[in-house]
Amino acid sequence: MAGKKRRMQGDAYDPNCPTRVVLDQIADKWTVLVLGALDAGPVRFNALKRRLQGISQKMLGQALRNLERNGLVTRRAFPTVPVTVEYALTPLGTRLTEPVNALRSWAESHIGQIVAAQRTFDARIGKSR
Repeated sequence: MAGKKRRMQGDAYDPNCPTRVVLDQIADKWTVLVLGALDAGPVRFNALKRRLQGISQKMLGQALRNLERNGLVTRRAFPTVPVTVEYALTPLGTRLTEPVNALRSWAESHIGQIVAAQRTFDARIGKSR
């Protein structure tokens, strides 16, 4: 079997499985929004920051570094003054955008029902918002 790569199989229900770290990142709201924003093609850092209203520069940088580390995003720096940085999805990241965009779309489509359920729940337990 020399020369053959062994395929790693994850088990997210195992507390020691690295899959949990990846799922934690994928489930992060900023990751979902960054992946959606990159779905149409490469985007510069500042354009991403403008698109993702409410994200801090630090949080965006952290999300992008984690995505890059996990092989989902590439970073390309251009020798300009100041340096221009552009991010794009890798093939692996592109394959992830379909389920992530479906999750975001589901949340957007059902937010009215979710808010109504929250209000009903909060009223039932005597919590006001």
